[in-house]
Amino acid sequence: MTLLSVLDQTPVIDGHKVADAIAATVELAQLADDLGYTRYWCAEHHGLYGVSNPCPEVMLARLGSVTKRIRIGSGGIMLPYYSPFKVAEQFLMLEALFPNRVDLGVGRAPGGDMRTAQAVAAGDYNRGELFPQQVTDLVALMSGTLPSDHLAHGVLLQPQVETRPQLWVLGSSDFGGMLAAQLGIRFSFAHFINAHFGHAVAQAYRERFRAGHEQKPYLAAAVFVICADTEQEAADLEKAVDLRRVQMAYGLNELVPSIAQGLAQEYGERERLIIDREKPRSIIGTPESVTERLHALQEQFDADELIVLSVAGSYRARLRSYELLADAFDLGKS
Repeated sequence: MTLLSVLDQTPVIDGHKVADAIAATVELAQLADDLGYTRYWCAEHHGLYGVSNPCPEVMLARLGSVTKRIRIGSGGIMLPYYSPFKVAEQFLMLEALFPNRVDLGVGRAPGGDMRTAQAVAAGDYNRGELFPQQVTDLVALMSGTLPSDHLAHGVLLQPQVETRPQLWVLGSSDFGGMLAAQLGIRFSFAHFINAHFGHAVAQAYRERFRAGHEQKPYLAAAVFVICADTEQEAADLEKAVDLRRVQMAYGLNELVPSIAQGLAQEYGERERLIIDREKPRSIIGTPESVTERLHALQEQFDADELIVLSVAGSYRARLRSYELLADAFDLGKS
């Protein structure tokens, strides 16, 4: 059986407000809970019009309160901005509220441009140089194994609860995979960012994994997917994705294009080259074609789980995509 989960960036589609995007996240989390998805992750981004969640830890409190069984987590917290101690406190509080349902996924990317990163970090963004030590500290905080010379050794970490969040390292290169393997942590590879050598990173993660926080490796592949009822609808939805890819390639800070905008857009040769270059990052089609490609990718990665990101040109189409996937993978029968 294939485990499927959700990664949500809380996208703001052109013609909608941020309030609509946040409401759509709550609605999708409830649907994913009902459909049988394993976990629901919220991504952290800053200073972008098209994605509207800068604080997953706040959103997760809301999502946990309106769902029943699905795991909730961060995909991920951008750890270079923060104190590992404070992050541990936040996620232990979530764990206290929703025992055995919380995931803490961490990454080192800024989730925005460098000027924004410095604003978020009050001018002290470390660009990820401290990330390995921060993750090491986070593991030690959660397991109560801080060395005696550590600044936080002996400091009471609240809330005191018996269970702990699952820890994950997120990445789109071999850096994250090797760190997760070294510390014995679950690893999620962002295929939706880097579609070209993730299977090699996954293999290296498994081969070099050392029992640590976890006793055995656990790998997820995070994939961009849009599933539609018909080939024509899938093609129309893909046009909006194409436009979004071009905007991102040009560094444009825009709302997520609607389906109508995608269909109306015309491109020159340079833009068509960008679209062709970015195609491997997406799996878009009907349930039959999407399922076939997802099974192939899971086999290529030897992935324990697939985490699905869907950014479509309409919120209705996004909901429908997750419904179709759940039906195709028989999630409700698990």
